[in-house]
Amino acid sequence: MRFALAVAATLVAGSALAEPSGTLTLYTSQPNADAQATVDAFQKAYPGVTVDFFRDGTTKVMAKLEGEFAAGQPQADVLLIADTVTMQALKEGGRLMAYPEADTAAYPDGLMDKEGFYFSTKLITTGIVYNKNAPLKPTSYADLLSDEAAGKIMIPSPLTSGAATITMETLTSDPALGWDFYEGLADQDTLASGGNGGVYKAVAGGEKLYGFLVDYLAIRSREEGAPIDFVFPTEGVSYVTEPVAILSTTDNAEAARAFVDFLLSEDGQTLAADQGYLPADPAVQAPAGFPARDEIKLMQFDPAAALKNSDADKMRFSELFGG
Repeated sequence: MRFALAVAATLVAGSALAEPSGTLTLYTSQPNADAQATVDAFQKAYPGVTVDFFRDGTTKVMAKLEGEFAAGQPQADVLLIADTVTMQALKEGGRLMAYPEADTAAYPDGLMDKEGFYFSTKLITTGIVYNKNAPLKPTSYADLLSDEAAGKIMIPSPLTSGAATITMETLTSDPALGWDFYEGLADQDTLASGGNGGVYKAVAGGEKLYGFLVDYLAIRSREEGAPIDFVFPTEGVSYVTEPVAILSTTDNAEAARAFVDFLLSEDGQTLAADQGYLPADPAVQAPAGFPARDEIKLMQFDPAAALKNSDADKMRFSELFGG
């Protein structure tokens, strides 16, 4: 409704404000169906804009973009990728356009870049998944260090997963967990490999009984009958926010700002919920299967500190778990 009113206000303003038009190129790590749904919804709201999009995992999206930077021909106008650490690197490299006028009043402190270079569009938390046949029903990270869980844990590797990197940076910077927790996981003979898909298959199939997993994958699968359950640990959860940002080299800034406005609007947040994600706007109802938003404890996370420390921390992780 908030977005519809904003569009109506713009129309009332008449010729004083031109409607966005032209072509917009989106690079995104959203799953293909979600990316198409996002583009379709935006084009319905802004019929004068035609969106072309390229989608792949964040690592491959960034590899393509870095190649275009090197050639002096970046093609994307807007980015919608997994994590704020990557966005922070682009910001510090002068690759993003600030949009400090974006309406972020509905959002909690800490979710948006303070200078308006990138904007969180949803919350994708990482918690604990376990097989329903597991003897231990964990409620906390500390439970994974019990004897019952030894040799039965798999986690995504920060060496290949951006979300796993943020989980590592979040948990190791938590005073109550720190690197002691990851050293404990290594002592438990935890398997660290690949991304979230591999963890899901291992736990759902019974090869492993416990793991770290993104919420939407676990909750969607549980609702569809997979033999797993998902807990938001008592210590809290790490999270990625699928931020959106405008490239500083865009030649259609008006349409790019409209795309950001749409994703931050109530309509955009409702679309995220319809796709099965936890909306970043706490006023928008979460999808079925999620607890109430005020029951989810988000752990502290600093993208700038994570960017500074991640290379050394990945090396330390590799020394503990291999890879």
